[in-house]
Amino acid sequence: MIRIRIRTYTELSQLATFDERFDYLKLGTLIGEKSFGHERWMNQRFYSGREWKLVRDHVIARDLGCDLGIQNQGREFRTPPHVHHLNPMRPQDIIDNNVDILDPEFLVSVAFNTHNAIHFGDRNKLTQPEVERRPGDTLLWGRRPS
Repeated sequence: MIRIRIRTYTELSQLATFDERFDYLKLGTLIGEKSFGHERWMNQRFYSGREWKLVRDHVIARDLGCDLGIQNQGREFRTPPHVHHLNPMRPQDIIDNNVDILDPEFLVSVAFNTHNAIHFGDRNKLTQPEVERRPGDTLLWGRRPS
């Protein structure tokens, strides 16, 4: 299968905001769209392998524990991080020992919700960044003093 668009971490890292990075990555695939199907055992074996775990740890460290590698925007992980293939992995990639599936240039750290939003192109699945609290902001959101 020929991929029309190859996404890279180098290109992704040039984008300054979370929204720009999300738009670069979103796939918009449909729920139930064929990926591994009955060959799911292949990716389960791949993701439990030593090589993947080493690369995964490297990518999370490189991205400094931030969703889509975005720092200083309230995107630090609050849940266990995932590592996303910028270009969807296919069974043939595993069969052919495609080195790209273990190359950090084609991987990025993501939160679980971000991963789902990328695959389904749904911004509503994204976790919103934490809002920094400040002294005096004790009013309920949206309420103004009378």
